Formats: sequence, C-alpha cells, structure tokens
Amino acid sequence: MSTHGHWDHIGDNARVAEHTGAQIAAHPLDAYRLLHPQGRMLPFEIPPSAPAVELQEGGEIRFGSVRLQVLHTPGHTEGSVCLLDNEYGRLYSGDTLFAGSFGRVDLPGGSEEQMVASLDRLRGLDDAVTVLPGHGASTTIGQERPWLEWLAREGRLPT
Repeated sequence: MSTHGHWDHIGDNARVAEHTGAQIAAHPLDAYRLLHPQGRMLPFEIPPSAPAVELQEGGEIRFGSVRLQVLHTPGHTEGSVCLLDNEYGRLYSGDTLFAGSFGRVDLPGGSEEQMVASLDRLRGLDDAVTVLPGHGASTTIGQERPWLEWLAREGRLPT
C-alpha cells in the first residue's frame, strides 16, 4: 500500500508483491509514479510496480479484521492519501502530516493550497487519534492541534 508515489515509499513495492503475493495499492493520481519510478540520485534501482487496488476517497482497505478508511489528502503529491483506522484511532499519514510539520510541497506534484486543505481536514479528527507518519516520531492530532488551528486561521502553511 502506497500513501504516495515518491521513491522512498515505493522502492520495495515490486519485491514485496513478488515475495508475498500482496496486491499493490495506490491512488490513481499517483499510479504513474509507481509505473515509472523517478527521483533525483536514487540510491538504488526501483522496478516498476503496477497498482492493482485503487485507493479512492472514502474507500476501505481490509487486512483481516483491520479496516482502513482512505482519505485523499493531496498536497505532497496529487495522489497522497492517509489511511484512518477508526476502530483503534490511528492515522497512517504518509508524508501529509508529521510530528510538528508536514510533507514538502516544492517537489513535482506538490501544492501548498492542497496541503493547507488536507491538513485542515485532518484537524477535524479527534484529538486522541494517533498519527503514524511516513517519517519520524508518532504524534496525536491533539499534539498537532495548535499549529493546525493556526493554519486554519491563516489559510497558509507556516514558514
């Protein structure tokens, strides 16, 4: 499952799928990134991986008893998604929301306007939701709420 199509999140997709039989999942707007992996000075060759499952807004992904709701959260890339586990109060945020920060918007496919809207949407989640980002330490929506509230008031990303 790919929260977005940057090389550091898709590098082993093909190998994992080959060894486990798992299907690759991505939002349709980032599917081209998996089919044609690119990046500046990649540290290793990334084989293409074809998404078999579309991560669409409002969709649900199941792993046994685990159910994850797909939230389309563009801004870092066009097809960035977060995956919300409502039962256990966990948000797998990829590179949308980090502890004290957010994913870069200056890379191809990034958009400050879309990131502001996506972060504002995540601000609506319960304070107790644990955020498990694609990089760095975990956090909670409650811990991030002060700067997310600032973002909502200002309508722009902090500098």
